[in-house]
Amino acid sequence: MGSKDHEFGDNLTRREMLLRAGSGFGGLALAQLLGRDLACGAESESKSPDPAFNGGLHHRAKVRRIVQLFMNGGASPMDTFDHKPRLAQLDGQKFDPGGDVKLESVTGSPGFKVIKSPFEFRQHGESGRWVSSVLPHLAGCVDELAFLMSVSSKTNVHGPASYMQNTGFVLPGFPALGAWISYGLGNLTDNLPTFVVMPDAKGLPYNNQSNFSAGFLPVKHQGTIIRPHLANPIADLFPPASATHITPESERDGHALLAEANRAHEQRWPGDSRFEARIASYELAARMQLSAPEALDVSQETAATQRLYGLDEKPTEDFGRNCLIARRLLERGVRFVQVWSGAAGPTGNWDNHANIATELPPMALATDKPCAALVKDLKARGMFEDTLIIWTTEFGRMPFSQGAAGRDHNAGTFVSWLAGAGIKPGVSYGQSDEWGWKSLVPTWCYDLHATILHLMGIDHTQLTYRFNGANRRLTDVHGHVIHNVLA
Repeated sequence: MGSKDHEFGDNLTRREMLLRAGSGFGGLALAQLLGRDLACGAESESKSPDPAFNGGLHHRAKVRRIVQLFMNGGASPMDTFDHKPRLAQLDGQKFDPGGDVKLESVTGSPGFKVIKSPFEFRQHGESGRWVSSVLPHLAGCVDELAFLMSVSSKTNVHGPASYMQNTGFVLPGFPALGAWISYGLGNLTDNLPTFVVMPDAKGLPYNNQSNFSAGFLPVKHQGTIIRPHLANPIADLFPPASATHITPESERDGHALLAEANRAHEQRWPGDSRFEARIASYELAARMQLSAPEALDVSQETAATQRLYGLDEKPTEDFGRNCLIARRLLERGVRFVQVWSGAAGPTGNWDNHANIATELPPMALATDKPCAALVKDLKARGMFEDTLIIWTTEFGRMPFSQGAAGRDHNAGTFVSWLAGAGIKPGVSYGQSDEWGWKSLVPTWCYDLHATILHLMGIDHTQLTYRFNGANRRLTDVHGHVIHNVLA
């Protein structure tokens, strides 16, 4: 047997040759740009977007990029957007929907006493949309929004409900919406990820990274986590300052060794998407070392723009920064950005079990101004023409009290809204009952997802991936496009 160099050299792929010839991450970036024809490996991607369809796969696309604002914990509809005067009339009385219905709640609501909203509701805009006093900035934007007034879930448990809203399934292991869009449409830029996730500064949501997983899709489609509040927003993008032993030469030698290991792995496990995803992540990291710091630098924005998002106010600083960075990432070619409000846990999120009057206002205060700023900023910059904003949560809250003044989980009905490209402004779809307990016209995550894909030029029934003998899709065997909210 010859030397290791001879043994390895005769079987070098073009990518590995470039990896070894290059120096550090720079060589990786060069390898990707010159060797893109090998980038797909053994995975089976969907067909490329058609320029004739404005970048869509199956029909003309109205949306090119998306920002999703996720209120983690279950934002209460009757305390935000779904005005229920009946609750004030019945306040303190036992909740009785009639029909000998057996009342149940997740963590216990002894007595099932109706509790009115502690917040004043007023009508706003030409649409006359009712909005709670805790959301004054979004109240000024209602004529730009399309409300889904009776979204329903199959579960009232945080983890499964978050899975359902993000992946269309209540079980783990399925690809997130952002991963499906990455798989179907690909990237808009070589220098930044296609799917970016910014968790709350307080921590990850329920299910942690599983909410933005690629599931059974090729691994490269999973969400890239960015934490703008940290000194190093993107983990491991740069060596730590203490790692003085890492030099361009050591990186070059390390990547040469890694290329050899990758080649051995590819031969042993052909078709393993993790191999290509690993190489792709290094290549992307090389380009992000140059592009990411600039994209995340909000100091480049005017003082007026920073104030618009609330960066000068402590309650709104973190979420406002994330929303502003979301806009900057969308401008630079990121296709899907997800911004989270609220971490996992019993407090510090929208899971208001103890006291709706004291727990909900801080969450609303932290998000209201930045969410409204995103609507105003995108519209002022002309980005409404091809950008979709989604505001949602995993489920709603009960019309009766938990303890003295809290609300328990409710899968029966909650509110989401859409704004931007392809959306009919100032309209609503669906309706909950007089208490905000159940949906009269249910809208499911499948319908929301089908509508989002439709706006991006994708027929949700045709975007599939073969897995375990079945053609899997985001909407499973369900879903109808909600044409009522489309322009």
